[in-house]
Amino acid sequence: MRNDHPILVLCLHLEVSASGYYDWQRRRLCPGPRAVEDQALAQEIDQIHTRSRQTYGAPRVEKELRKKGRCHGRNRVARLMRQKGLCGRQKGRYRVQTTDSNHDQPIAPNRLAQAPKATAPNQLWVADITYIETQEGWLLHSDRGIQYASGDYRQALGEAGLIASMSRRGNCYDNATMESFWATLKLELVYRRCFDTRAQARTQIFDYIETFYNRQRAHSALDYHSPVDFEVLNN
Repeated sequence: MRNDHPILVLCLHLEVSASGYYDWQRRRLCPGPRAVEDQALAQEIDQIHTRSRQTYGAPRVEKELRKKGRCHGRNRVARLMRQKGLCGRQKGRYRVQTTDSNHDQPIAPNRLAQAPKATAPNQLWVADITYIETQEGWLLHSDRGIQYASGDYRQALGEAGLIASMSRRGNCYDNATMESFWATLKLELVYRRCFDTRAQARTQIFDYIETFYNRQRAHSALDYHSPVDFEVLNN
């Protein structure tokens, strides 16, 4: 409205100082070094967020910047992300109860509870099964049920030289590592998609795990390395 009314009159009615208005206009037309750096940093943050498949929040974005030698405070990163409308993964909508442990097959004891902490990759493995919803119906199933107690499965473990361990009935914390993986998979992929077919779900889940989760995603439990990078560093 400055072409229709004097600046001083506009500032008076808007209850701002004329000097403040001119300072703002000068900063907008000639941004200072900090503003220029923020613009470049915001663009880099946008690229990192895109490569993360729109899953990284400020903590992981900050870690990725540090890997490149860019040391910026997390609050600054969070502020720039808010300004660009970027955010990390969102909480899921529901949890399906799927475990069926009412069977007469042998149940392995919970050896993991007494096992020493792993000191290298591949000393302890965890497994689980979960449901994924598609427009064609459900894909997959869940935890200490008959699949893991079946004769074929126990035979396969023996042939591979592996010792079975099972969580207690109704205690998801015994398999917390695998439950954490399910939470990540569903928050970062499943709850953001609507799978039309089981084949589409399989393809996208395989791509998420093999392309992103194992090879690119920064894991806080692995000092923000990907699992593949962590194995290389520790072998």
